[in-house]
Amino acid sequence: MDQEQAKNQIEQLRTEINKYNYQYHVEDNPTVSDYEYDQKMNELIRIETEFPELITSDSPSQRIGGQPLDGFEKVQHTVPMLSLGNAFNQEDLISFDRRVREGLGVEQVSYVCELKIDGLAVSLRYENGVFVQGATRGDGSTGEDITNNLRTIRSIPLRIDQGDTIEVRGEAFMPQKSFLGLNKQKEDNGEEAFANPRNAAAGSLRQLDPKIAAKRNLDIFLYAVGQWEAGTLTSHSERLKYLKELGFKTNPEWRVFDRMETVIDYVNSWVEKRPNLSYDIDGIVIKVDRLDYQDTLGFTAKSPRWAIAYKFPAEEATTKLYDIELSVGRTGVVTPTALLEPVKVAGTTVQRASLHNEDLIREKDIRINDTVVIKKAGDIIPEVVRVLTDQRTGLEQAFHMPKECPACGSELVRLEEEVALRCINPSCPAQLKEGLIHFVSRNAMNIDGLGEKVIEQLFDEKLIHTIADLYKLEREELLKLERMGEKSADNLLHAIDVSKDNSLERLLFGLGIRYVGSKGAKTLAENFETMDRLVEATFEDYISVYEIGEKMADSIVRYFDEEQVKELIGELSSLGLNMEYKGPRKSEQPEDSVFMNKTVVLTGKLEVLSRQEAIEKIEAYGGKVTGSVSKKTDILVAGIDAGSKLDKAKSLGISIWDEQQLTEALGE
Repeated sequence: MDQEQAKNQIEQLRTEINKYNYQYHVEDNPTVSDYEYDQKMNELIRIETEFPELITSDSPSQRIGGQPLDGFEKVQHTVPMLSLGNAFNQEDLISFDRRVREGLGVEQVSYVCELKIDGLAVSLRYENGVFVQGATRGDGSTGEDITNNLRTIRSIPLRIDQGDTIEVRGEAFMPQKSFLGLNKQKEDNGEEAFANPRNAAAGSLRQLDPKIAAKRNLDIFLYAVGQWEAGTLTSHSERLKYLKELGFKTNPEWRVFDRMETVIDYVNSWVEKRPNLSYDIDGIVIKVDRLDYQDTLGFTAKSPRWAIAYKFPAEEATTKLYDIELSVGRTGVVTPTALLEPVKVAGTTVQRASLHNEDLIREKDIRINDTVVIKKAGDIIPEVVRVLTDQRTGLEQAFHMPKECPACGSELVRLEEEVALRCINPSCPAQLKEGLIHFVSRNAMNIDGLGEKVIEQLFDEKLIHTIADLYKLEREELLKLERMGEKSADNLLHAIDVSKDNSLERLLFGLGIRYVGSKGAKTLAENFETMDRLVEATFEDYISVYEIGEKMADSIVRYFDEEQVKELIGELSSLGLNMEYKGPRKSEQPEDSVFMNKTVVLTGKLEVLSRQEAIEKIEAYGGKVTGSVSKKTDILVAGIDAGSKLDKAKSLGISIWDEQQLTEALGE
């Protein structure tokens, strides 16, 4: 295939893939199977790889996420992205309508009502029909350039049929299905879950690595035009229709009303209907429809006078708290949970709510048999807001946390500076079960097929008690389990066997040492390289490592001092688990390396090495790569189109290298 043939085939594939993306992500009406779509995309990537000079920024292949950034550049909004004033009740809306009519000197005004999507406001800039820049709202005047992350949202067209420069605005959000799946994954990995879809969307779009954003299944609704050099439309409703014609995804629920009374009816209808949506909304936005009216009304310092956001009240419900249940987590923390008579809140039936700890129960004076008000924090996590003490009958019972662990009967303790009660019995069955679930999770040993339910089944059947037991499982034992066929058993045993070869940091994280997260485990493995050295290290050895603080060091020393821990590690080693770090070793780093103990910042585009390759090689030579320039920076490597970091490095007198100096120092 010559270049001309490749160019024609690429154009055809891009046209087809863009059409499929629009049908699936905007119209919600796919016309081809996932398999056929993947075949087209793989073929496009194959040809573009063979002819890289034909790759363009608007190719659908560029949605998968490029190289990680070392920071976000600032973007000045040509037209400010102002926030809206708020209305909280019917009177606020009537007052807004009166101000609008008085400001215009008219008797009647038409309003456009749109659902207020609970996400992150962004702007998208197109030049000659090509998506060239995407930014966050920021402070309204200055945002952050998140173009690479926004490219990963498949409902955003990378090319539109509009030759003028146009900037459109919308709300990027995470659908509830994506949110629940992401939080389940985080919990499986022992990570802190997001409180609500809004935080999850914002966190995803502010990832420096676009590949992370690409996995988060974000979506967007466009609702406004910022800068448009050739705009001739006369109303906001016409603009919404035009955005849809251009291929943008707009929310279908917008309506036009000619008086405030019907606006209020529309607002009230969504108070009831909002739980039925597949995404979160937190109100209704009301805008004057005519654009000349908007110009006449103008702006205050903070917001437009021609628009307002009606905010829904936090949905609450009243129910009976009939008991308090205790659960024991992986680290031994005992958490109380309220058991409730079923009640509907924000579209879902709630039967449980977290009470966090004993201090909160005492502070809110929560008793068994109390009538309580509950709400969903961020419309997701149920919590008890308050007790209706005037409805007490005398049958309520004060709750006291037990002195013994509900799972094993051991004495509970409250460690210094902690509010939680904790079971410190290492043989506690509840902790053992949770520890096993953590051990097999994705960021730890990553054993496919060993989910929470399978672990509970194996534990309850007494086939496993410690993590070492996982590596002693027999095929015949597994086949006796309910819903465990021959193929599933074989796959599970294979996955367990494969995990033996994991690098040391995965095992360290899987052991669940207090205060040692996945990053801390990697740091420990890099610096000590073998499990034997870790076990033999002293407190002073640990705190001498950069990023290992006294609290973590003390926890590690205490952990490895336990006799049963030493026995467990010996048993795991005898079962064939790898006990060494498989990454670049500090001991193999040349002592005369120019990068030894130096802090390096990379900026701009590198041509010889990818950014990740450069980071790994610098770290392998004893350096540390950070994302921002400071007085502690020793070297700034400036690639093509280096930006503000280069200017800052010059002002601080930091040594500045080009890529050739970098590759020579690395022996490339």
